[in-house]
Amino acid sequence: MVQHSRQQAAAPPTAPERESTGRLMLRAYVIVVLIVAFGHSAVYNLVGMTGSIIVLAVLTLGTLGIWVPAISRARPWPLEWRRLPWAILGYCALALVSVTWSHWPLATLLTGLLLLSLTLHALFIAHMLSWRELLRAMASSLKWLLGLSVAIELWVALVVRHPILPFFFDAPGDEVNAHWYWVRGNLIEGGRIQGIVGNSNMLAALCLVAIIVFGVLFAARVRWRTTLALWTLVAAYFLVRAASATIYAAAIAVAITLVVALLMRRAPGPGARTRLYVVALGGTAVLAAAAIVFRGPILERLGRTGDLTGRFEIWQQVLERAATSPVFGLGFSTPWIPSEPEIHGWIVDHGITVFHAHNMWIDVLFQLGWVGVVLMAFIWASLLWRSWFFAVDRPRWDLRGDRPFSPLTLAPRSSRSCCSCRASRSPRRS
Repeated sequence: MVQHSRQQAAAPPTAPERESTGRLMLRAYVIVVLIVAFGHSAVYNLVGMTGSIIVLAVLTLGTLGIWVPAISRARPWPLEWRRLPWAILGYCALALVSVTWSHWPLATLLTGLLLLSLTLHALFIAHMLSWRELLRAMASSLKWLLGLSVAIELWVALVVRHPILPFFFDAPGDEVNAHWYWVRGNLIEGGRIQGIVGNSNMLAALCLVAIIVFGVLFAARVRWRTTLALWTLVAAYFLVRAASATIYAAAIAVAITLVVALLMRRAPGPGARTRLYVVALGGTAVLAAAAIVFRGPILERLGRTGDLTGRFEIWQQVLERAATSPVFGLGFSTPWIPSEPEIHGWIVDHGITVFHAHNMWIDVLFQLGWVGVVLMAFIWASLLWRSWFFAVDRPRWDLRGDRPFSPLTLAPRSSRSCCSCRASRSPRRS
């Protein structure tokens, strides 16, 4: 006969192990760093150049204060020097060394230190966080930027009821160029919106990155999937309202790449993958040719002129000046500092001195010559190679080759890590 007993047949349920307070604080700090990095123009518009330099300096000291003790306490030594991104570090070194021949040495030194600081933060985040933690931190920072963009657009449209300038900017005279505004208040009335970052193209780029990150986390079945879906809708709406032709093209490329990657994951063998590569490359070539042939109607549909709204003229002037020093360039400066005598008034668009070439490759050629272009090409090629095979290949760290694919690997990344051991970290939940 079955007997009732007070003795349990299984272990009593226990609460899941929680993350340590230090780990949560580290992730919160990384979110702040990412907000400042992604929304640097918002910080600039809010507190000006001096204030933004102070913010960056404080964060740099904070990062060093966290990272250096963590490395010094770890045993064995946690950094594998061979796995560091040496091409990126080489580009940073070339940028700093260019101060010796730069036409604008002060701007080279200032922006070179900015580049070095951002690279330091990137290495710190890559070392201290796992890939899942990094994606979650990116998602949180992008939610903050989207939420702040919604708030400032609503505030300007419903409360202020007129465009606002950056807080440090004094408008000369009664006529103010629309390109000088931080937020134009177009959320309700229509037109391109700029969000907290104060630039439609930059807002669109952030929205596209947000859609990628939110989608990957949604597919990975993290908690709060409904909230992620709502944030994705907000990002998609802002992407459409920002009306950036460049980001529209990038979104199409992302969609095509996603389809090809998913098909690659389903391919039964190397032969099937080879056929997919041929079809994908051929289709891409056809689409590129069609875009070139019908660029006029396409650009007209997007509200752009045939010369990409003056981009051709800017590129021509930059290339002409880059030809005067083709090997090592005229000196690093990203962005160009408009107060520099050789930059101020050189290229003017809508009454504003242009502070970049509107094309990365031309800008690199202008600043660091063909040496910089080769380095940058190697950086992007290696990133594309690693992130692609990270996405389409099954996880492998031993002889087993049948592990399931993870949605997290669809987010572009380099497969390398400068950290050799994360075993001491506290358990993490999805």
